[in-house]
Amino acid sequence: MPGIEAEAVQLRTDEAVGGQVQVRVTDTGTEPFTVTSVAIDSPGFAPLPDRAVSAAFEPGRTIDLPASYGEAVCDRAAEPAAARLTVVRPDGRAEALRVPLAAEVLGRIHGERCAVRAVLAVADVTVGSLAADGDAVTGTLTLTRADGDDRPVTVTRLQGNVLYDAVATTDLPRTLEAGESTLEVLLEFTMARCDPHALAETKQPYLFLLGLQVGDDDEVPADLPLDQAQRDELAALVDRACA
Repeated sequence: MPGIEAEAVQLRTDEAVGGQVQVRVTDTGTEPFTVTSVAIDSPGFAPLPDRAVSAAFEPGRTIDLPASYGEAVCDRAAEPAAARLTVVRPDGRAEALRVPLAAEVLGRIHGERCAVRAVLAVADVTVGSLAADGDAVTGTLTLTRADGDDRPVTVTRLQGNVLYDAVATTDLPRTLEAGESTLEVLLEFTMARCDPHALAETKQPYLFLLGLQVGDDDEVPADLPLDQAQRDELAALVDRACA
């Protein structure tokens, strides 16, 4: 659109928050304007309401505006995408604009979300029985096969993060074989670091990479599913192990 360009980018803070990107808007015209709302408009994501913002642009200025994206719609591509912007001109006139959005990052996010969803359609993944065990937290990862799909599903790897080590106490890979309804893998979490810098600066302490593979398909990286009570159990481990 003449005078305005937009691109979707994902910063580390967006990854930590989850469910959002930045709409990087540039005033490529000759006049100032103010943006008062922003939203992602992509066929590959369920629409969400506009987010109120207040950003004053001058010619040549670029500002990142946070915008949430909805649930992935996996039978549609993420592009072509647009940014929905409410723009107020210098004379006070407000316009609702749909600005073409360079959205390679949305395509990547869409692909990741839909790949995980396809795996979970074959076997659901849950974490249970998370409990304190001295300077560790132990639990069980369970794969439960869905009806109608007998393909094998393999847990290929489990990866910790800056703050926590996470391991399967039974060696990986482990496979939910054809004809089996459930697979259980024992888990153990311990502290990787207790220094103040790590404790203060870790942005995603409960994000653990879980590798999953259906049949001979490529591995799909997924997030280990932890509810709030399980996250609280890991938080209590910090108090025990790092005291």
